[in-house]
Amino acid sequence: MSESKSASGNIESGSGPPLTQVSDSLHVSTSPQARVKRRIATLMEEVENLKQDRAIKQRKTTYYVSQGQAICHLVVLYTPTEDLIVENDQHCETHNRDFNTTQEQDCLQWGYIELAKALPWFHDKLASLDHEESEHMLRQGADSTHGNDTATLKELIALWLNNEFRLILLISAGNKHHRGFVSDICGKLLCPAEWSWEDPVIRAGIHDRTTAFIVSKNSWPLFMYQNCKADANNLEHSLMKSKLLVMGFKAIFTSPSSANESDQTKVKTCIASIIGMRKVTVRAIAYAACQIRFALSSITSWRTVDGDFDYQMFWNNIVDFFEDVLGPAARTRISELLEWWTRKVFGTNHQQDLTSDVISRMSVSVLAAQRLAMEGAAFDSDS
Repeated sequence: MSESKSASGNIESGSGPPLTQVSDSLHVSTSPQARVKRRIATLMEEVENLKQDRAIKQRKTTYYVSQGQAICHLVVLYTPTEDLIVENDQHCETHNRDFNTTQEQDCLQWGYIELAKALPWFHDKLASLDHEESEHMLRQGADSTHGNDTATLKELIALWLNNEFRLILLISAGNKHHRGFVSDICGKLLCPAEWSWEDPVIRAGIHDRTTAFIVSKNSWPLFMYQNCKADANNLEHSLMKSKLLVMGFKAIFTSPSSANESDQTKVKTCIASIIGMRKVTVRAIAYAACQIRFALSSITSWRTVDGDFDYQMFWNNIVDFFEDVLGPAARTRISELLEWWTRKVFGTNHQQDLTSDVISRMSVSVLAAQRLAMEGAAFDSDS
């Protein structure tokens, strides 16, 4: 008997349960139904893994897109994040050399610093070269929220103006063609602080865009002043304190319903909660001002320049107003203004300011420390 047959015979006659006969191709026969079941089980496992991978990717995308909202709200108006990254790399390479930077380069660098504050995890990703995918999704989030804010304020500004000024000829919420300097109320709010909209010569000059009355980023529009009134002898007084500016800010960051002055609550899914904003920031005010200025204008789609008005430079001027201060008196005024803004938007809750150092100086902590000291003194006297 051959060796292969002998081996087969040993399998058949060996101890234990009988096995299916091994064929000449060295495989053990199994039933077709069992093989199909195993293939189905394998495929189902692969499908389940794909579902899990898709769910993880979706959660990742959702997170990055939501975090991208911080870019236009807290960092820059239009500038691509790639430009900020390149500028920061340039500063890293030249920081030990005698290197003069331009104002534009300084703006980009400050933009990167604000980006690192708003999204600290993104800076870590740059170090590991794992940022291109997340950067694209962040940009998606920024563009999406920019469009949503524009659409929201387009309707709300019309509603607020109609109610606040009790207009007879109502401003349409869906049509912007009758806004801007065509509208008497929008024209007044957009009018530069150095001019009087009530003067028919000025009004006609602005409307006709004559060289004597150029409306540009070099003027503060009246909608940024409290009660829409500017003091020619003190143009800083009441600037950035207008009711419309605060309402627009709250509509963007804490929900449209919270824009009512008497309502300081914010919904759980509002922009401020998503991006972790607990205090009003300079660049957030600049963003809101640009959105409101656009909502008051007659242009129907976003562009950097509207006639003689440059939105990017306007945004820069607002940031400079807060950050480019000359001395301690100006810094004190700016600090008080930002505190005023935070109270207006978030109320008087200061939980985030209760640091361990502050708490240690409060009476509950001081009492506990005194009690401990007295116990120690009593022990020493007994001994």
